[in-house]
Parts: sequence; structure tokens; C-alpha cells
Amino acid sequence: MIKPRKVVLVGDGAVGSSYAYAMMNRGLGEEFPIIDIVKNKVKGDVMDLEDAQVFTEPKHVYFGTYKDCKDADIVVITAGTPQKKGETRLALVSRNMHIVASIVKPVVQSGFKGIFVVSANPVDIITAAVQKLSGWPKNKVIGTGTSLDTTRLQVALGKKLHLNPQSINAYIMGEHGDSEFADLAEASAGNRPLLSMIKEAGISKDELTKLVAKVRNKAYYIINAKGATYYGVAEALTRICQAVLKNENTILPTDAPLNGEYGLKDVYIGSPTVINASGIAKVIQVPLNDQEETLMKKSAATLRKVAKKGMDSLKK
Repeated sequence: MIKPRKVVLVGDGAVGSSYAYAMMNRGLGEEFPIIDIVKNKVKGDVMDLEDAQVFTEPKHVYFGTYKDCKDADIVVITAGTPQKKGETRLALVSRNMHIVASIVKPVVQSGFKGIFVVSANPVDIITAAVQKLSGWPKNKVIGTGTSLDTTRLQVALGKKLHLNPQSINAYIMGEHGDSEFADLAEASAGNRPLLSMIKEAGISKDELTKLVAKVRNKAYYIINAKGATYYGVAEALTRICQAVLKNENTILPTDAPLNGEYGLKDVYIGSPTVINASGIAKVIQVPLNDQEETLMKKSAATLRKVAKKGMDSLKK
């Protein structure tokens, strides 16, 4: 018999349940255990999700334990405390570092040999922590990175240029947070430089600067309006898992474990990467101008500083 593809979800909050629903709709993974300390929530979601399979594809969804990670292809970690109104992602580090440490240990002890995919915030730092705490090869730990920020940029530019966002090749890079930046110098649409199309459309530099700022701060607007963001990041998670499960060799803007790219090492940071069944097969180094290179290094320095604080908090 063919072994069913197995994906374990740890964390059944708003992001986790939205991700489970997205995976169900795409028919990805035949076995799907869900782990959370709030057992009734999981049991309710399991019953709700299994009703959807008649309209999607058959899937064995059930309340799981860490023992279920042993033969899983992917373990997805969404567990953690969400941002509050006015709170930055980096402010979550010590709270969520302890949560993720309590997850990684039993997953590893189960005998799990697959790939970790992480979306708990601050995702760049939590992804690095998962790698260090697990001892996994860096390519087998993937964070959502700037996947969500990039889609927000594509959507905003698509509206301005009256184009399908999927037709826009432009990335947000660096931290998934306040030090991120848009790599517009290399951006394109229809094989044309995006900046020239923006100029032809009569969009000023000031308008473009404001557009990028709105992209950077979009999460805050959503949190103020509805309390949390979850649909977008759930789809980003699903897209990464699809690339792993189907061995796609797809380029996605995830957390990249740098080893000399951009002159940086020992940091996970948002950059295009090639994703396949091995995890991160390759980091794509985007050509950056002097200003963008400075922003990338500044973002990395911010992440390293906060990461050290987070890892130190585990020793207390």
C-alpha cells in the first residue's frame, strides 16, 4: 500500500484552523492529526472539517498527540500568543519562545524525521529557534517569512496597475515585521521592469512610498479591525506545504537560512527560496542595490539581537 502523506498541525487557533481548512480544500495530505492543549476546540474542528471532505477529497482528520509526529512528512507549528493591538511581532519573542520549546522537544522525541514549517511570530526568530532546539538541518526548517508580506505587496500593486496580483513579480524581503523592505529595483510584470510601468501609470515616488508603508503596516490595520490576521498566512502555509508534498521546486519568499548570501550568515530572514520535498533546496540571492543591501543587513541585525534575547529567556 502507498503510505498516505501525513501532516501534523500543532496549534488550533485562528491561524491553525484556517490552515487546516485550506489544506482540506486543496486536498493536500491524506492524514491530518491536530494537536492543541484546548482539546474541545480540536474535537469540534475535527468534526467540522471531516464534513467538508465530501466536497473536497477524503482526508483522515483527527485529534492527535505528539506520538503521531513519528511518521509525519511535515509538522506545522502555528501555536503561540497572537499580536495584540499596538504590539509588534518582536514583542512576542519571549512568550512564544517558551511555547515553541515545549513543542519541539516532544516532536523530536517522537522519532519525527520530516520537515518543520513554522508560522508562529516573530516567525523569523521562532524558525531559527526551532532549528536550534531540534538540531535539524537548516533546509528542513521553513518559516513563512515574507510570504504574506509579498502577497500584500502584489495585491497593492495589482490594484494600482489594474493587474492580477499573480502577474506581479515583486518581493518583500528581510524581517516579517517593521524592518522589512520592498525589492522594487528588480521587480517585474510581463517581463517588463515594474518601476517603468509604475512611472507610466503616473504613480509618484511619494505614492509608491506610502503604498509600501501600508503593506508593511497592513497587519496592524487588520488586527485593529478584527482582532487577528489568519486567512492570508494560512494560505501561505498551505502553499509552502504543497511545494514540499508535491516536490515542486517552486520559488517562494520564505525564511531563508543564509550562509553567505547578501553577506550574511547564521540568520533566518525573508528571501526567495526554492522549495521541494527536501525543504529549502536553495536560497535565491536577489541582486540588491546599495540602499536595499543596507536595509537587509539592518533587518538581520535586528533579528539577531532579538533572537539572542529570546534564546536567553529559555535559560531562566
